[in-house]
Amino acid sequence: MRDLKVGVSGINAVDNPGPGVGVAKSLKEWNKDIRIVGLAYDAMEPGVYMKWLIEKSYLMPYPSQGADAYLQRLLYIKETYGLDAVIPTLDAELPLYIEYADYLRDTGIANFLPTKEQFRLRSKERLPEVAEKIGVKVPKTVSVIDYKGLAEALNEVGYPAMIKGLFYKAYKVYNYQEAVEKFNAIVSEWGYPVLVQQVVNGEEINLVGVGDGEGGHFGFLNIKKLWITQLGKVWTAVTIKNHKMLEAAENFVSTFKWRGGFELECIYTPEGELYLIEINPRFPAWVYFATGAGINLPARLLMAALGEEPPRDWDYEVGKLYIRFTDDFVTDMGIFQKISTLGEV
Repeated sequence: MRDLKVGVSGINAVDNPGPGVGVAKSLKEWNKDIRIVGLAYDAMEPGVYMKWLIEKSYLMPYPSQGADAYLQRLLYIKETYGLDAVIPTLDAELPLYIEYADYLRDTGIANFLPTKEQFRLRSKERLPEVAEKIGVKVPKTVSVIDYKGLAEALNEVGYPAMIKGLFYKAYKVYNYQEAVEKFNAIVSEWGYPVLVQQVVNGEEINLVGVGDGEGGHFGFLNIKKLWITQLGKVWTAVTIKNHKMLEAAENFVSTFKWRGGFELECIYTPEGELYLIEINPRFPAWVYFATGAGINLPARLLMAALGEEPPRDWDYEVGKLYIRFTDDFVTDMGIFQKISTLGEV
C-alpha cells in the first residue's frame, strides 16, 4: 500500500472544476503515502502544479483520438512510473474506460466502473424510466429536432423552460427568442435531439454515493445547494437527510445494481414532491464534501477497485457546511515548459 500509485483525471480546478482535486485530497487523507498520478488534458490544468497533492502528471490524448492512443499512454505511465489503479472522473472519457475496463485490469490497472448499460442511464431521455423505478417524479420533458417541435414543446411546458442537450448543457429560457438561441447553440455543439423541460421550483438537493455493483452501496451523502456559480457548480452547500432522496438512492443502487461513483440531482418542492433532474455516472466536483463529513467515498471506491471490502457505515452530521473558495500560488515556469514539451512532469 505504501507504493500505491493511483491515476486521477479531472484535475482542472478552474471556474468549471472537475472532480479530480477533490478525489486526490480524499485519497491523501485516507493514506498519505499514496502517490497521485494526474491525468491532464491541458498543460494549464491547475492540478499539474499542485505538487503537494499530485506527485506526477501526464498529458493524455483526448478520448476522441481513439482507444489505441489512450491505452498506450496509460500503459506507458504504468511501465515508466507505475499505475496501480485509475479513477476517471469525466463523462467524456468514461465510455473508453468502461469499454476497456477488463483489459486494464488484466494489465494491472485496477478500476471500479459502471457497466455500459448503467452508463446509458445518464441520458436525459432515460430519466422518466429511472424515476418511475426508484419512486420519484420527473419534470415534463419533450424531445425536439426542429423549430416547429420546439415551439410546440414550449407551449406545452410553458415559461420559464429548460433547454437541454441529451447529455450535456442546460439553459433556462424565458421567451421563444432565447429558446431558439439556446436550441441552436446545443445543436451546433452536440447535435439532435434537444430536450425542452418543465421548470420545477423548489430546493436543489443532490446525493453522492458509491454502488457496490450488487444492489448495495458503500455510503451516501445528501446535500442542499445554498449557492451555485453561473455555470451551475456548487459553491456552498449543507448536509441534510431528505428521507425521500435517501430512499430513492437506495432504490437506485438496488434496482440498477449500480457499480461505482454516482450523483443524483433532484428538486424537492414545497409540496414535498421529489423530482429527478439528472444522473451523473461519476463523482461530482464537490465529492470532497463527503470526505470532510466523515465518509471518504473516493477511498472506498479505490478499496473496491483493489478487491478489498470497503466500510459501509455512512452516518453523518446534518448541518455541516461546505464552502468552495479560490486560491492562488506561485510556481516555476519550468513545470509548464516541461509538461508542454515532454508531456509529463
